[in-house]
Order: sequence, then structure tokens, then C-alpha cells
Amino acid sequence: MDDFGPDFTPEQVARGRALRRAQVPWALGGQAAGLLLSLVLGFTPAGAGLVAAVGGLFGGSRTAEVLGGAAVLVLLGQAAGLPFSARVRAVRTRYGLVTQGWRGWALDVLRGLALTLPLALAAVYGLYALTAWSPQHWWLPAAGAAALLVVALSFLYPLLVEPVFNRFTPMEPGPLRTALLALAERDAIRVKDVLVADASRRTTALNAYVSGFGATRRIVAYDTLLGTAEPREVELVVAHELGHVKHRDVLTGTLLGALGAAFAVCLLSLLTGRQVLLSAAGVPGVADPRSLPLLAACAAVLGALAGPPQCAASRRIETRADRHALELTGDPAGFIAMQRRLAVANVSDVDPPRPLELLFATHPSAVRRIAAARAWRR
Repeated sequence: MDDFGPDFTPEQVARGRALRRAQVPWALGGQAAGLLLSLVLGFTPAGAGLVAAVGGLFGGSRTAEVLGGAAVLVLLGQAAGLPFSARVRAVRTRYGLVTQGWRGWALDVLRGLALTLPLALAAVYGLYALTAWSPQHWWLPAAGAAALLVVALSFLYPLLVEPVFNRFTPMEPGPLRTALLALAERDAIRVKDVLVADASRRTTALNAYVSGFGATRRIVAYDTLLGTAEPREVELVVAHELGHVKHRDVLTGTLLGALGAAFAVCLLSLLTGRQVLLSAAGVPGVADPRSLPLLAACAAVLGALAGPPQCAASRRIETRADRHALELTGDPAGFIAMQRRLAVANVSDVDPPRPLELLFATHPSAVRRIAAARAWRR
């Protein structure tokens, strides 16, 4: 067992590692199952046959194949990952991180599907309308549309999606609310309100974030955080989140995401224009709705390849937000206490294996964040 000195007891370190070892294989297994399904359907004639069969059930028209194929791919992808996510949930329940029953979890899955399916159907319908308009140049307007969609979803998410999964109530007037608003004012950040999310209906994990843009911006704290952490620790969590606002991380991420989506569409047009892939999928061209599984498979591969670079960028952004919290509060001791609190309450592996961290971690480990705070203090 490594010696983490005064920060974490051997029992806390062992518990975090045990949870990581128990849940990571299932989490990665779910990703692998979804990717394998996409590859099998996309790079063999099986996917084209599936789209044709589903379309035939609804009359066999081009529109039936487009919408039926998109729906069945979404549903199959959900079904492939569901046993793995259920297993991860069972593991986290064993460690006291889940408070929601299976019925509530199933309702959340259905809510997510109800949001995903219409969006996927609309996007795929628009895409194949463009391929019918121009089998060679469809990607030009599609790239622009993908970029606009990313921007629109980023703005609409806090207004339309967050309320589907959580209830938000204004924080009661008091010293903590006053301190959080004063923190934002000192940071020259306009905040409309401080809200409390009823996260305890699902989890015991601790978190807070700043959501929205401009007039819709609000500080959101989990009720689990407010009920567990010291007020100063809550302030430090919020100071970190204000760092994302101060450095325009959400806006920058949205714009980069829009550019990435446009670039991905361009790459998809290049990949799906290769005869070897079209032949493997058993379709004559991308304008044929039966090419939908091939498009989905190529998108899945691009997404998997983009994962590690995105995680690396995220870790750098989180490190900068940590530094902002230290500079805003001037309280490294409180910051270290907050990191300990979060790591223990969330049963984190405080020092995961480096390859795992490089490939999949969106935040630096607790040990690295605490070390950075001590270095900042010196």
C-alpha cells in the first residue's frame, strides 16, 4: 500500500481502489460492447439488411428506412450497454453511492431515450435529405448543421434537459448563499441565482457546478454537498466552478465542439466515400439509407479515437480551474480539505494507474490536485 501521509488513511485508499477495480471493467465493457455492435453492423452487410428489413415493416419507402433504421440503431445501442450500466450501478450501490431504486433508474433510462430518440431521428432525416440532394457535396451543409446543433444543445441543455432529471429549488437566504454570491461578485461573474439540486434522490456523491449563459447563469449545488461538507468547502467547490466561467471554458468548449462536429462530418464523408468500406457494408453509396450503420460505425470509431485527447484537454482545464479557486480564495488548506472530502465521499481512487488516468480520466487524481495546492502555497 502506498503511503499518502496525512491526506488519506489506508482504508480510504483501499476502498477507492476496490471500487475502481470492481466498476471499471464493466464500464469499459459497456463501451466495448457498443463499439463492437457498431462495427459488426457497419462493416458487414448485416446492418444494411437490418435497415432494409425495418424499413420494409413500415412500407419500404426511403423515409421508412431512414427513420426506422435510425430508431433501431439507437435502441440496439441502448440495449447493448444496458446490462453493463446496470452492473456498474449495482457495484456503486454496494459502496453506498446510489440511493435510487431500480424503478427510478429505469425511468431515467426511458427519459434519456425519450430525449435522444427524437433528436437522432431529426438529425438522421436531415442528413439523408442532404445526401439525396447531393450525394457528392452533402457534407458541406451537414458540417454547418452539425456545428449549429452543438451550439444550440449547449445553450438549451440547462433549460430543457437538466430539469428532466433533477428538481431545482432556490437556496434559502443565509450566510452560505450570501458567501457564494459574494464569491461570484468578487470574481466579476454575473450570477442570477443559487439553486439546490435534489441529487440525493439518486446518489450520495458530492458536486456543484455553474450552469447557463448570461442571464440564465446560476450556481447549482447538490443537496448532498450542502448536507455533508463544511460551508468553506462548498465555497471552494464553487470557486473552482467559477474558474470555468472566468476562463470561458463552457463557451470555448462549445465552439471547439462545434468545430469538432463539423470536422467529424468531413471525415465521415471521406470514409464513407471509400469503395472498400461501401463494399464491406453492402451498399452502393452514402445516399442509400442502408448506409446508415456504416455512418454510425465510422462515427463510433472517430469518437473512440477522440476520447483520450479530449480527456487530456479536460484535465488541463480542470487544473486551471483548481488554480483559479486557489487564487480567488487564497485558502490552500481549505482547498486540500475539500479535495479530501470529495475523494472520500465519492469513493474515488485517489491515485489511479497512470495509463488508466491518461486514457479515461477527465479530472486529475486527488493526489495530484492536493500536491498542486501545496506547490501553489509554497
